[in-house]
Amino acid sequence: MNRGKFIVIDGLDGSGKATQTKLLIDYLKKQKRQVETVDFPQYYKTFFGHLVGRYLKGDFGGLNDVSPYLASLTYAGDRWQAKEKMENALKKGKILIANRYTSSSMAFMGAKITKKLKREKFFQWLTELEFKIYSIPREDFLIYLSVPPKIGQQLVLNKGARKYMGNKKKHDIHEANIKYMETVEKVYLDLVKRFKNWDKIECLDEKGNLKTIPAIHREILKLLKEKNIV
Repeated sequence: MNRGKFIVIDGLDGSGKATQTKLLIDYLKKQKRQVETVDFPQYYKTFFGHLVGRYLKGDFGGLNDVSPYLASLTYAGDRWQAKEKMENALKKGKILIANRYTSSSMAFMGAKITKKLKREKFFQWLTELEFKIYSIPREDFLIYLSVPPKIGQQLVLNKGARKYMGNKKKHDIHEANIKYMETVEKVYLDLVKRFKNWDKIECLDEKGNLKTIPAIHREILKLLKEKNIV
């Protein structure tokens, strides 16, 4: 049996990743395709996912109190705990769809490192950790949903309270810092240019308004078909 395809949908908080992931899964199932999904971080399922939630809540300090290297260990551990599920799905020839992946750590943790050379060293370290030490599968294709940070901040609050934030309707330590989120966005956009198997979907129209959910879904399908992923 041929190996399945691994698709990642990523973006800033509030960019609609979960919504678009669900729409893509529904579409593929209607096409009689076998689909598996993983949603990172796994706040309520894994040991490391629980630690990620505590980090984002601020239990270990503020945004600048925790080393990007140490924080990345929790995110990487969480993905490692889903390794068997992901590998089994791909071995069975299924389409595996992830809401976030290693890409998120590259952008969010890389944004904490201001000097370019040090950021590059971090990227190398993270790549070795995730794909060599933990040997998690590499994605075949990644779609970055581009939404300006200020709009994303508001959309996060519209989602309501989250359990890992103590069921309080507020931003986590990443989302609360708009300047940091703007840097995260820049890192994502740089990475999209760097990797040939990454692509961007602009979620605002020419007038600066959010595109409709169905419109973004159609763009995702068009992109995946052009790349012969689905």
